Parts: sequence; structure tokens; C-alpha cells
Amino acid sequence: MLAIVKSLALSGMEGHLIQVEVDVANGLPAFDIVGLPAATVREAKERVRTAIRNSGYDFPTKRITVNLAPADLKKEGPGLDLAIAVGILVATEQIKQEAVMQHVFLGELSLDGTLRGIPGVLPMASALSSNLYQQVNLILPLENAQEGALVKQLVVLGAENLNQVAKYLKQEGQLVKGSNKLEVAGINSHAIDFQDIKGQAFVKRALEVAAAGNHNILLVGPPGTGKTMLARALPGIMPSLTFSEALEVTKVYSVAGLLPKNKPLIQERPFRAPHHSSSPAGLSGGGKIPKPGEISLANHGVLFLDELPEFSREVLEGLRQPLEDRVITVSRVAATLTYPARIMVVASLNPCPCGLSTENGGINCTCTPLQVTRYRARISGPLLDRMDVQIEVPRVPYEELSGESVGEHSKAVKERVEKARNIQRERLGSMNLSNAEMTPKQVRTNCWLDNGGKELLNKAYKQFGLSARAHDRILKVARTIADLAGEKQINVNHLAEAIQYRAFDRVLSG
Repeated sequence: MLAIVKSLALSGMEGHLIQVEVDVANGLPAFDIVGLPAATVREAKERVRTAIRNSGYDFPTKRITVNLAPADLKKEGPGLDLAIAVGILVATEQIKQEAVMQHVFLGELSLDGTLRGIPGVLPMASALSSNLYQQVNLILPLENAQEGALVKQLVVLGAENLNQVAKYLKQEGQLVKGSNKLEVAGINSHAIDFQDIKGQAFVKRALEVAAAGNHNILLVGPPGTGKTMLARALPGIMPSLTFSEALEVTKVYSVAGLLPKNKPLIQERPFRAPHHSSSPAGLSGGGKIPKPGEISLANHGVLFLDELPEFSREVLEGLRQPLEDRVITVSRVAATLTYPARIMVVASLNPCPCGLSTENGGINCTCTPLQVTRYRARISGPLLDRMDVQIEVPRVPYEELSGESVGEHSKAVKERVEKARNIQRERLGSMNLSNAEMTPKQVRTNCWLDNGGKELLNKAYKQFGLSARAHDRILKVARTIADLAGEKQINVNHLAEAIQYRAFDRVLSG
């Protein structure tokens, strides 16, 4: 008998509906799975066989053929186990075909029939939210039920084991309905508060500007001046994620298998700080079927690159394309996949290998001019161009470090940042766009300068030998500074502050 059951498969960030066709016929006992299955799918034969028997049902000693359609899509992961098992029960008439018509089955089976959670449930459930499939019920492992229920158009049912699913389909029991009640999954809950950072008022202002416009920022200073601490405080002043942004972040973590259990929605901005020994695949994504890398895991959040020149040249140059396109395409022999990469890069470095060339006139610096040149040359000009804000982090004077004064709370800074973001969303006509993401046409429309501003920018452009990209990024930062001030027009003061944030552009490029 032929049975047809619906399931889902994942390709990158996209879910695809899979039709599981199960045929049980007379002949020598065999169990074949066709339709471009990966190794994890082929191994489902033994999991399904044992799970059916241990759940109290009959496994046929006949020829079983399972086809996973469409046949040209690679199927990977154990999520098809439940659909294959239900298909066999239907084909052997232990469950009626009519009972499964309005259901989609997804989950991994243990040998005793228990359903285990799987990664990537949210993007797969989202694939069912089109009008064509809104009326179906999605049956998931119980631990994935809340994640699937984030897609509000679907009815999501959670089950603990295969036996529960079979009894439900035979109308002998009930399953647990997935709840939309959310528990926040915090991934940067221990962000440092601005008030805990002594001194560095100028740097804090630069971080506020960067957060308000989603601008990349470069922190340059000797060791021990607080560059890492300042970077880790940044998520605390960034605007809260919108629901659509939170869903996109959650999808990436779900695909990567990093979503915390029982906390289906990530509602805090990610903060990722890969080690400088990370490989290009570790940052961009890799594997036979590419999984998200650190760049995508930092989507809508912060990617912190500490000691920037210590990263390999290949890794640094791999950042250029996603910083411009806001997506990253990973090509492998088995697949070419695109993941989101709307990130804010925060990088830190010393001014020289020993880090002391900018202190006391450099009298304590032990580096030769050749060593300094080679150190700075590790960062290419095009990458440096993409760092909108470049700021020196000086050593904090003892008086400020030992003083009792408390700085401004991150919450107060965040309120100003969110007001500036709201201004940008209204002006750009999008809930997600920021000043850093303006197109050249939007820059010309929204970053108009008066004659005094044009003269000042012309002098800076010639004096520092800026590129066209740096020119536009100065205008974007000036637009953000004006938004923080609540002013519609960019004036000379806003532009002067934006130019000041490019001071190390020329220094670091030699």
C-alpha cells in the first residue's frame, strides 16, 4: 500500500515542504530511502524500525520504499524520522490515510520512540505560513513546540513520543498545543553598564553615535585602556530588537542549533567575539552543507574583533562583502547558501605591536618604524574605509579612575539612541533601515549640506586624501549626530564631529 505524509526540510535559512511517499509491497524484506537523502537521513531506517517496534506497533517484514520529494533537493538531518515512521504505519493500515492529510510531521526518533528536538524548526515552520498551508497542523517534538508556535498562523502540536502521535491520529488521545507565551532567551544578559566605566567620555560619545546609526567603529589605544570593556558595554545602549528582527536572529540560531531550550525567541542583540585564530569558515560559515558562521550569528547585533591585526588577512578581507551587502553567500560543492549579515563591527587594536607609540610621545615604544609599518599594513585600506567611526582610546588618568563620580547609566543613553533610530525609520520609510545602510541616492537626499558644510568637507577630503566611500560615510555619521540632537539639518558642528571620528583613517594607513 502507498502512503503519503508531509514533512519539512531545511536549506540554509529556507524551509521546504517535503512529501514523504512510503510504499510497502510484498517481496524480500528491504528498506530503501531515495530522493537525495544525506547520511543522517539514510540512518533513519534503523531508528524508525526500532522505534516502531518499541512503541508497540508492527514493523512489516516486506519491501519498504521511501521517496522524499522533490528528489532534486538535498535532505539533511534527522527531522524526517517522524514522518517516515507515520508513513509506514499508514502504509500498513495501522493508521488511516485520512487522519494524516491535514498534518505535517517533524522530529527525530530515539530507539524507544521518544521524540527529540531538532534545529531549524522556526524557518521550517515559517515555510508553512503561506496561504496554501495555513490550515495544516504541525506536529513537533514537545521541546520544539514553543519555537514552532512563533509562527502564529499555524496550529502547532507537541508530542513526547511516537505512541502519543499514533494515538492522536487514531483519535485516542490529545497532543500539547504550542503556546505563544514567550520566555526571553538572553544571549548578552551580562552586558557592562556605561556607568561602571570610569572616564572615557569622548569614547562613550563615539559609541553612542555608532549605536544610533549602526555604524562600524574602530577603537585604537594602548593595552589596558578599556577597549574590550567599552565594546562589551555597547549592546546595552543599542535599540531593542523589533519583533521581525528578533525572529530573524532566532532563525539563525535555530539553524545553527544554538537556540536555548524552552526559550524560543531571542530578544536581545547578539554579541559575538570570535578569537583571532578563527578560520575564514568560522566567521563566514562552513561545512559540507554550510552552517551560519560568526558573521551571521552576530546578525542585528555586534561582531567584536579584538586585536584586529592578529586576524588573518583572509578573514579580514572576507568581511568586506558582507559589510556592504548585509548578506553573506557561502559556496561549497554541495550547496550555495545565503545568510543574513546585518552586523555592526566593533574592532580594537594597538597603535603598534607594543602598543605604546601614542603615549608620552612614544618614548617608551620599543617598535622599529618597519615593525609599525608592517603591523598597520595588516589592515587594508578598503577595510579601514568601512569603519565609519575611528576613535583613540587613551589611558584613563588616576584621578578619574579612583574618583567616586558615577557615569551616565546605559538606560539613559539607550533612550537617546532609540529616539534617533525612530527618526531614521520615519525618514527612510522602513522599520529596519539605519543611517549606516543608506544608499548613495538616500545620502544625497537626506545629507544635504549648506555652503559652510561643503567647504569644511572639501578641506577634509583634500587634506586627508579620503576616498569616495569615506566621504559618504562621513555624511552618514554627521546625519546620525544631527538625529541625536533632534535637528533636521546637518550643520557645521555635526559635520566637524563626524570628521573628527576619521582622524585615525590616515594615521593607520601610513
